[in-house]
Amino acid sequence: MAYLVAFHWAWLAGAFVIGLAMGWVAVVHRAPGLSRLLTLLLSALAALLVAAAVACLVPGRAGYWLELLLLLFVPYLVGCAIGTWLRALVVMRSMRQRSAA
Repeated sequence: MAYLVAFHWAWLAGAFVIGLAMGWVAVVHRAPGLSRLLTLLLSALAALLVAAAVACLVPGRAGYWLELLLLLFVPYLVGCAIGTWLRALVVMRSMRQRSAA
């Protein structure tokens, strides 16, 4: 895993930046949320993929891509969370300025 981080650091940074942008945009987009069943299924799929990567169940190139996928997913989610938080701060700040004026 350390090899993946050292070799793909630029891709990790790119995933973070894309997540930041998607988090910024996601606050504006008001789509209906996922159903509880779909959320549980996706969570179970993510847990299975992590378990397969940790147990080295997928050999060779496919295992490499699985680990890289999971590794890139983490900075993307962190970027999404930070982007959403920053957008919420900007919106709250502008609303406070409008109400004060």
